[in-house]
Amino acid sequence: MSQSNTAKKHVRIDIVSDVVCPWCVIGYKRLEKALSTMDSEIEAEIHWHPFELNRKMPEGGENLRAHLAAKYGTTLEGSIRARANLTELGAELGFRFDYFDEMKMFNTFKAHQLLHYAREYAREQGKETELKLRLFSAFFGERKEIDQNEVLVAEAVAVGLDEGECRALLSDGRFADAVRTEQVTWLNRGVHAVPTFVLNGERAISGAHEVSAMQQMLESCAQQIES
Repeated sequence: MSQSNTAKKHVRIDIVSDVVCPWCVIGYKRLEKALSTMDSEIEAEIHWHPFELNRKMPEGGENLRAHLAAKYGTTLEGSIRARANLTELGAELGFRFDYFDEMKMFNTFKAHQLLHYAREYAREQGKETELKLRLFSAFFGERKEIDQNEVLVAEAVAVGLDEGECRALLSDGRFADAVRTEQVTWLNRGVHAVPTFVLNGERAISGAHEVSAMQQMLESCAQQIES
């Protein structure tokens, strides 16, 4: 077999998501698992993009159950079932959901500004995915208030980002406009639900699909790439 046939196919994967979206966690972990089974075939380049589920949420947040009841009409029984289901799915994928009665929903605009910095200004460190996963765990598994600067800075430092830079950018909001612009860009491209995965800038798929579906999606993309 020729080298051209055995070389890995490069696939850029843009992921539009929010750090307080449980299905964004499930979707990414399923993608991660699918990629692990195709390591000899595909070289993935992952980029994260902002989406706010609760853009108008005030600082300090709101009780999660009350928020979901008001926004979606979720009942207490439905909430209990959903939390149990997500906790089970997360465990199967190696992620811990720790839901509790006083859990809050938070605004994530500042978190997205920090992620923007990790992508655009600390790219060479490869910290964007690390920070995203750290924020997922902080919110869903460690009961942390991720709309607070001190919490966000601590999580950024935990993955190796510069404390002074992170503290400064959250204080002065230097990336606020850039994040808003990017959000509008993806909305204009038709992304109104998360997670959404875009492969090589062309094919988009929304939702936390099963690992097998993720594999098929990746295989189809790889086949379209000229060897």
